[in-house]
Amino acid sequence: MWSRKYARESVTLVGDIHFWKGSETDDTHALTRTPSRDSGDSQGEQPTLNHRLQHTSSILAIALGDEHIYAGTEAGEILVYSLKTYERLAVIDGHRGSVLALTLSTDQTLLLSGAGDRIVNVWHTKPFAQAYCLYSTYDIGDVFCVSYSSLTKTVYLGAQNTTIQWCKLGEPEIRSSRRDRAIHPSLRDDPFFDSKGPGGARTPKPADAHVTPKHATGGKTLEISKENAKHFAHFGYVYCMLLLKEGVQETAGREVLVTGGGDGVVKLWRLDAANSGIEELFTLDDGREEGHSILSITVDGTFLYSGRSGGEVDVWDLETRQLLRNLKAHRDDVLSVCVGGGILFSAAVTGFVRKFDRQYQLKSRFEAHKGRVLAAAFTYAQRRPIFVTGASDCTLAVWDVSDCMASPTAASRTSDELMLEHLRRFVSYRTVSSDPKHQLDCRRGASYLRTVFKNFGATTEMLPTKDPLNPVILAKFRGNPAIATTRKKILFYGHYDVVAAENEQAKWAADPFTLRGVDGYLYGRGTSDNKGPIMAALFACVELAKDQALDSDIVFLIEGEEECGSRGFEQAVKAAKDKIGDVDWILLANSYWLDDRIPCLTYGLRGVIHATVQIESSHPDLHSGVDGSAQLDESLKDLVSLLSTLTGKNGEVMIPHFYDPIPPLGEEERALYADITNSLLQRNPSLGSPHAVAVGLMRKWREASLTIHRFQTSGPDNATIIPRLAKAAISIRLVPNQEASTVATALTAFLHDGFAKLESTNKLTVAIDHQAEPWLGDWTNQIFQTLEEAIMEAWGPIDHLERRGSNNARPKLDNSLRNGSAEADSSYFNAKLSPTTSSALADSSSAIPPLQPLTPLAEMTSRLAALTSPTSPRSSRSHANSLSSSTSLPSSQRRKPLYIREGGSIPAIRFLEKEFDAPAAHFPVGQASDHAHLDNERLRLENLYKARSIFKKVFRELPKK
Repeated sequence: MWSRKYARESVTLVGDIHFWKGSETDDTHALTRTPSRDSGDSQGEQPTLNHRLQHTSSILAIALGDEHIYAGTEAGEILVYSLKTYERLAVIDGHRGSVLALTLSTDQTLLLSGAGDRIVNVWHTKPFAQAYCLYSTYDIGDVFCVSYSSLTKTVYLGAQNTTIQWCKLGEPEIRSSRRDRAIHPSLRDDPFFDSKGPGGARTPKPADAHVTPKHATGGKTLEISKENAKHFAHFGYVYCMLLLKEGVQETAGREVLVTGGGDGVVKLWRLDAANSGIEELFTLDDGREEGHSILSITVDGTFLYSGRSGGEVDVWDLETRQLLRNLKAHRDDVLSVCVGGGILFSAAVTGFVRKFDRQYQLKSRFEAHKGRVLAAAFTYAQRRPIFVTGASDCTLAVWDVSDCMASPTAASRTSDELMLEHLRRFVSYRTVSSDPKHQLDCRRGASYLRTVFKNFGATTEMLPTKDPLNPVILAKFRGNPAIATTRKKILFYGHYDVVAAENEQAKWAADPFTLRGVDGYLYGRGTSDNKGPIMAALFACVELAKDQALDSDIVFLIEGEEECGSRGFEQAVKAAKDKIGDVDWILLANSYWLDDRIPCLTYGLRGVIHATVQIESSHPDLHSGVDGSAQLDESLKDLVSLLSTLTGKNGEVMIPHFYDPIPPLGEEERALYADITNSLLQRNPSLGSPHAVAVGLMRKWREASLTIHRFQTSGPDNATIIPRLAKAAISIRLVPNQEASTVATALTAFLHDGFAKLESTNKLTVAIDHQAEPWLGDWTNQIFQTLEEAIMEAWGPIDHLERRGSNNARPKLDNSLRNGSAEADSSYFNAKLSPTTSSALADSSSAIPPLQPLTPLAEMTSRLAALTSPTSPRSSRSHANSLSSSTSLPSSQRRKPLYIREGGSIPAIRFLEKEFDAPAAHFPVGQASDHAHLDNERLRLENLYKARSIFKKVFRELPKK
């Protein structure tokens, strides 16, 4: 009906509502009397869009709780989002018609939904499950509005057939034997669509016409008594209603029902406490004959606001029953009005929202959606003012309306808000270290970050590097001065530079350097790598210092050249070593989980050598048809021949003694790989066998490799040139125990020896462009144990069931992962298996939301309730023993993080370990699907919040070890 028409963007005359096309202007010609005028079309102070939540159908109704956002959709679903992280928690398949109304009980334990299927459902919110299904024996049409009296446990509904009906939830249940075609709405014939056509023919109903929505089961079915109806409550559809507890003198503090209808009238009803009936108290009518429909109402104290068709908002005094003002708020129909903090919000089908102050002067106007705003709601959640809008563009928008706070001050802002605001500004700096044109942006970004540290009490200094390299930020949060002589020191390493993110080809959904919140994720270059983790660690220190719980010194070293190989970092740190002082532990957070579900701890990284191999001849570029011959030593042929000697079968590197320093796979580490493969395959068996997945990961993480990246030649780019010069860029990924300098020397010698065997007249040059040492941490030491405890406390049980539609058979644990048999080692080096790529792991989990679509919260609640307190073995050996005794995958819940290695390189980590003689640990914050270094980089908001909690625990507890 009206909401579905709006959702589909139709423009016509439907019922009592005129739909108008046009711009958002103050057009008064459509009114029969002159309304109060606002202060113009001022933009004013614009609110900040905190987050946008996307769906597949229009949003028609919104209800806000202390912790959740509930949204009703055109498709009959109820969406449940977290107000803290904006993560979608559930999609409830609740109705066969559009959900037109949502309301919460006073204690927020019940959610009521009314819809176009002529049914009202009452839902438990903890856990989410149907409690009641209410229906009327009358053909009421769409249910436009619902209210609930917690005092009398009575549900009130307003319907398309002009009735107001009510039902007490304690009434006896109607058994299924009475649900026949004449009574229950789901079984009745529609008076229009099921009517007979010419010749008595009738269109067959769809096969699923009588199918009950998936989650609308399990509750009691209540039939509304025929006596519990007020017919012709309005001379038009009953569009909106709410319950008042005060503000009306005649009721002496009792509840009053307020309704608005298509007749342009607001009515107040006295509730009969004995039988929950209603009796009309008085009517608010502006006396206009045309009767613009009342589409929305809200009350603030003794003032009632009504949104009308045609763009008007009326302001009524309930004590005197006078119309105080008539605001021409919008050009088109006002479908929602809300009041909060002395601000009136009006939202219209034009897609715009307007804010009016207590004097009804226009404060600002902003476009909330590209479609029609069909619903809006305001509340205070955790002392934050929350304004949420929903529209026909299939999105919900969450707005920061901090100016609605009674006494807005910086101190009143929550830590979450401050962290996001600082991250928003941090991301806005284009700190691209690889591009000289962004050198000033890098300096500005570094200066901003240093200012943030200083403002929160840290001592700071810029450590210079060789010009034109970016400086290193040194910041210190000092712990409890009473234990200054015994305070431990934790060094946190990060980087403020990012890789380039140009959007000339529109591969990004929006500006890469403008932080956007969408569907529970923060999008923007650097959010995951590495600006988000830096902010999480910084605010962990801020909160500990505020609570006087910081007993250690936290030293931040944030460089600006990590994406370019940490140029100048080692020299800057060595020069400032006295300022930094002794360090007990080193922590960094500069990588990602293995998939999107299970937190990880990284205990190893490969090192890297980048080299350029160049062969040059004495002759100029030649033409192959004129000068080509077998006697000519061509530089490109020599280069290809030489590079072909570097690797053999299955990518084996042919440099002598290359593999000698690499230790064999130990039992403890073998158990870690078994844990990883079990967890991944429990979620997605299609990845392959446990052995194949494990071998693929080992080859990326603990096996050295050589890659040829690109060739370059001199001369014009055509097929007839014999180039004078040819060069190639190659890299070698190193593993622990391989020294970068030793391998670089061996590589250079091997190439020169091989070139000599060619007996070429050309000249070979081998340049080592960059090298970084591999790193292997001790995953059984104190810092890893503390991180594990913090992760388990923050994340709790982790669901990693198979995704819907996958093979439910649990793959057996491969024997080669349980023991160090010769067969296992042989297959490891010789098997030719498909690589387990990071994209495959991310794709296998990113398609699975935190709760699968159409999964109610009750299912997750029951999963969590079934958990027992898990053990947390401290040693890897005991964990290996527990794995070796198992014959199948573990249960669907786990608490421990995965211990992983990575194939990439971070030059600073091994350098810092050596320089300060302190153990390091690597805590990945982001997920595999974060798209770091790619288009549309993102970081899940929940991961950011959890990271801050984990850093807090580590900074607080590690010094006590």
